[in-house]
Amino acid sequence: MKPKYIKFLLVFSGVLLLIFSSCNNDKQEKIEEIPPTQLDTISLEPPVFKTTYRLDSISSPEHLDSLKNSFSEEERKLVYALNRIDEHRIKTGTKLIIPDSLVKDIKLYSPFPKNLNLLDSIDKTVVISQRVQAFALYENGNLLHWGPVSTGKQTTGTPSGLYYGNYKAKRKISTIDESWIMPYYFNFMNFEGIGTHEYTLPGYPASHGCVRMYREDAKFIYDWASMWELESDVIVQNGTPFMVIGQYDFKDIQPWFKLAGNNKFNELNSAEMDTLRVYAQRHEKDPLNFNFKDLSENEIML
Repeated sequence: MKPKYIKFLLVFSGVLLLIFSSCNNDKQEKIEEIPPTQLDTISLEPPVFKTTYRLDSISSPEHLDSLKNSFSEEERKLVYALNRIDEHRIKTGTKLIIPDSLVKDIKLYSPFPKNLNLLDSIDKTVVISQRVQAFALYENGNLLHWGPVSTGKQTTGTPSGLYYGNYKAKRKISTIDESWIMPYYFNFMNFEGIGTHEYTLPGYPASHGCVRMYREDAKFIYDWASMWELESDVIVQNGTPFMVIGQYDFKDIQPWFKLAGNNKFNELNSAEMDTLRVYAQRHEKDPLNFNFKDLSENEIML
């Protein structure tokens, strides 16, 4: 091949190489101009607390001592609350549901939803579930607090329904037995004498119709809920609504024991949600649930 042709090919190859390199640089520059993908953390939901449960049976006094020594005081209180039982009631043969994750915030273990939109128009609501033996306090549909209860036993059950806080007493003596002292009593069924108060929790429904609670929970409701307003012994303003829902199955094991197989078993079901919706509608239609003193004449007319 002649030298001039070789020289031409070398020059031509150089031009092609230059063009190819230029194209590659352009592509690289374009790629570098694209900002890296960033995770939109603002729109992400907060992490959801999840735990599993195991069912344990106290086989001996040594087993009970070992169990107590395995947990701090706060953790033991949580375990007792989840089992609707007082510490002194636990003995050999007692079954306990125990979460694998133990944290101080009891609301994380609530069988009640964090938000109940159907209650958002009600300032304060007490919800009592007989099925899972627990109560919840809501403020405008937002869960404030929950805890364990012991409602009426099979022969003297607590009637389900929509009721209102009537009167309260720091110390009330039972009309059934004078030896029964009921601290932080808050009545919501006047003629039947049924209310919430402190009393021992055995791990199942055992009362004569009242709703037994731990002292701190009974005191919380005592301080938080509102009583009726009377004028000449006539109700002119209802107190805080108490919504009693569900039925306890006395023929089955305690429902919280079933958390070992299904950690959502205690949550409100569709029938219970429908019942709460009906109660909320009844509450809205009752004129005694509105404080006319705080309304203008135009608002009253509307």
